[in-house]
Amino acid sequence: MDAKSVGQAGLQGWRAKVADAVAAPVARRSGLADDQVRAAIGALFLALSVLYVVNAVRQLAGAR
Repeated sequence: MDAKSVGQAGLQGWRAKVADAVAAPVARRSGLADDQVRAAIGALFLALSVLYVVNAVRQLAGAR
């Protein structure tokens, strides 16, 4: 499993559409490839999702 496949895992549904719209302009400005930008955006969305779940579990555990 490489970094691109992890990033691509975070791109589902509306997140993939956002990445598609943003990848080309960011790639042109940054000098990176489109798929690298998409993978970075996907990794960001994946990390945010994990943080959301972790915080929800912490709140649930603290409520008991």
